[in-house]
Amino acid sequence: MRPFDGKRVLLGVTGGIASYKSAWLARLLTKAGAQVDTVLSRSAAEFIGAVTFEALTGRPVHTGLFDPGHALDHIRLAREANAIVVAPATADFLARAATGQADDLLAAILLANQSPVLLVPAMNDRMWAHGQTQHNVARLRELGYTLVEPDEGMLAAGEGSGPGRMPEPETIFAHVGRLLEDEGTLVGRHVLVTAGPTRESIDPVRFISNHSSGKMGVAIAAAAWRRGATVDLIAGPMSASTPIGATVRAVESTEDMADAVKELLPAADVMIMAAAPADFRPAHVATSKIKKSAAPDAMALAQPPDILSTTRSARRPGTVVVGFALETDKPLDGGRTKLEAKDLDLIVVNDATEPGAGFSVDTNRVTLLARDGGEEHLPLMSKADVADAILDRVEEVLRGR
Repeated sequence: MRPFDGKRVLLGVTGGIASYKSAWLARLLTKAGAQVDTVLSRSAAEFIGAVTFEALTGRPVHTGLFDPGHALDHIRLAREANAIVVAPATADFLARAATGQADDLLAAILLANQSPVLLVPAMNDRMWAHGQTQHNVARLRELGYTLVEPDEGMLAAGEGSGPGRMPEPETIFAHVGRLLEDEGTLVGRHVLVTAGPTRESIDPVRFISNHSSGKMGVAIAAAAWRRGATVDLIAGPMSASTPIGATVRAVESTEDMADAVKELLPAADVMIMAAAPADFRPAHVATSKIKKSAAPDAMALAQPPDILSTTRSARRPGTVVVGFALETDKPLDGGRTKLEAKDLDLIVVNDATEPGAGFSVDTNRVTLLARDGGEEHLPLMSKADVADAILDRVEEVLRGR
């Protein structure tokens, strides 16, 4: 799985109750294809055992700085790591790292390391808020370390709720992915993505919509953020969870989505229209619920604004624009027509009737049609992999401008 395949990730675990979450993080990294070397501090071993990480990663766990036969492990492990993540990072560990101490294996590895480092603080909310901790955090950022802000939520038993809780393993996993990603043309770029369906009201309780889950757009937004972009996601009502790192704006109708695109598009380097906005809306919306006994025999329909067409004037010169065409009849013909009519750089075409593709599934089979006539047929693959294939082509277009 990109970007984890074949990468070496050193997972440092220090002595906090949140260390139980680190076991699941180790599992996520290993399942994604990374080789995970775990380093437990002495205090971490009081909370969770080395055998847990050995079972999850299939690799030995490292603990002591001066263990017999391992005197240079801090140099070797630092050299071999493509990235280091310390989760949880206690207040004590942050203080020692900020002052360059090397009194245990994990701290010594940081001093010998030249790879990206992600620190994930976890502690009591008062400890996190203390001026000395915040001073240490600022110093660590000055040194080039990346820190994930702690979540706000339930702390250790009897300590109530507040900022200091370690983020969930899936969140940390996404940040590690961003750390491992090779630097490309999306770094520092602004990417605008739309996802999900829209709803067009019939009356206050009913609407016209479609089966879109938003999974494809969410996968694109997540992959773009992982590649270093600033991501705005305009999301219709959808079942997919929103991606880590993206700024999400929720909308309801096609007109709402069009208005949001018009507002955000002028700042975008890339726009990817992965949403499936409703193609029809009632010509007249009832102000109260239509009773079954008064249901009309027919309903007059109108067309909502076409988002790609009505927002064309908001595109700045050089913006890369990608559309989607979900068809049931002659999909490539429909895709080519839409590519030209809506002045797109790339269109992603798929057949809604094909098993494993289209709405509400985790896989897709698509064809990429480019403005220059290029045509690329991709096999059935996960939507995460489709997202990366699309962004690979977007980066090629950006490099040519």
